Amino acid sequence: VQLQAYGGGLVQVGGSLRLSCAASGGTFRTHWMGWFRQAPGKEREFVAHISRGGTNTYYADAVKSRFTISRDNAKNTVYLRMNDLKPEDTGVYYCAGARKDPRLVWDTYEYDYWGRGTQVTVSS
Repeated sequence: VQLQAYGGGLVQVGGSLRLSCAASGGTFRTHWMGWFRQAPGKEREFVAHISRGGTNTYYADAVKSRFTISRDNAKNTVYLRMNDLKPEDTGVYYCAGARKDPRLVWDTYEYDYWGRGTQVTVSS
């Protein structure tokens, strides 16, 4: 499965963005999907996760109530809607896919496929 994230950009504090991650070359609907981010000089960190059918979602505490993960299996795409953006949300955002149901959704080792990432910059 190949993943390509897009939709990042420069936004002011309090603004919104919607990231998309398009999958190709595999059966998207059979994969659990996640979003991670990495700020300069920091480790990659978990943002959100969604189950295969979209029923179950999980979020990092830092983004709860501001971010929403969703997916459209017919379009082989997972989304991350980000509202009320803060400077600390700045980073490269990556989508990731897991062939098996992750025991620890925040663990990068649970995911088998990674997209290239898209830059999100929040200016104050």
